[in-house]
Amino acid sequence: MEKINLKGLLLPELQQVMLDSGEKKFRAQQVYSWIYKSGLTSFDQMTDLPVGSRSHFSEIFRISSLKEVFRAESMDGTTKFLWELEDGNKIESVLIPDDKRLTACVSSQVGCALGCTFCATGKMGLTRNLSAGEIYDQVLQMNQWALAKRGQSITNIVFMGMGEPMMNLDNVVKSVKLISDATGVAISQRRITISTAGVAHKIKELADLGLNAKLAVSLHSAVSAKRNTIMPINKGTDLAELVKAIQYYTRSTGQRVTYEYVLFNQFNDNPEDAEALVKICRMAPSKVNIILFNPVAGAEFQRVTNDRLNHFVQYLADRHITVMVRQSRGQDIDAACGQLATKKQKAESAIQ
Repeated sequence: MEKINLKGLLLPELQQVMLDSGEKKFRAQQVYSWIYKSGLTSFDQMTDLPVGSRSHFSEIFRISSLKEVFRAESMDGTTKFLWELEDGNKIESVLIPDDKRLTACVSSQVGCALGCTFCATGKMGLTRNLSAGEIYDQVLQMNQWALAKRGQSITNIVFMGMGEPMMNLDNVVKSVKLISDATGVAISQRRITISTAGVAHKIKELADLGLNAKLAVSLHSAVSAKRNTIMPINKGTDLAELVKAIQYYTRSTGQRVTYEYVLFNQFNDNPEDAEALVKICRMAPSKVNIILFNPVAGAEFQRVTNDRLNHFVQYLADRHITVMVRQSRGQDIDAACGQLATKKQKAESAIQ
């Protein structure tokens, strides 16, 4: 009989598993703490469990874990991790230091099905969703590394790694609950951001779940015809439908949305692009993060010039749009926004 994987179970689920296995309910809290706070994968190390329980659990349960196969550190302090999953697939996640903040950028899928033309992950295609346990393990292991090497714990989480979080919403939401639980890494939901390329019906679903996590929407163009050319999802979920979902989200949660906007030189950085973005920003409480394009193999775009960037940002600011320019981090190790892809995929892209 296949062993039950306990990594990824919420406490009520773990309590039920214990009862079903003939153990007392309170054993769940003990095991839960060892898994999510201490990061143990062996029942033999759980010293507050009776020897008989440890032996019994080893026979019927298992605790999965990511295997770190590669780590690269950027000149700016950004660190990228390559993880191997139990089935041999690989994913990447990134730690980004910024003053007193330490942000973990985590993946939610192996690859991505959306095929955005400027994103390395989009060129991989989708292999599968990550489980809640696999998502949590990225945070747990990076947090343990950061504490040991930097003397600092993770302060913020962004679901902006590999994959489209809304297409794996159940496991993403479950991982958010695990991450924010007091027994574990205990990062407040208010410091967690879930990003999406614009899956409208899932944005509405997220709004109804009662989480305190923030929402970021990868917009990149507020002109529908242009967005179609770089983000295939826009052909199925156009901007009008997306804006309605965002309005529903902001009304339901009382939170504003963040629009992520990668500026491409002489593509989406013109005055008419800025005006279209202003109009969308005025439809719901929002702010804009301007992102500088990072080189991706096979992408034809170029990074915006400083003059065009400044004009674009000033246009928004003059119209009272809250706007920030996000500096690229980890570009020298392919850890910047849009650059995450496994080594195998990068090699295949180079051959093509």
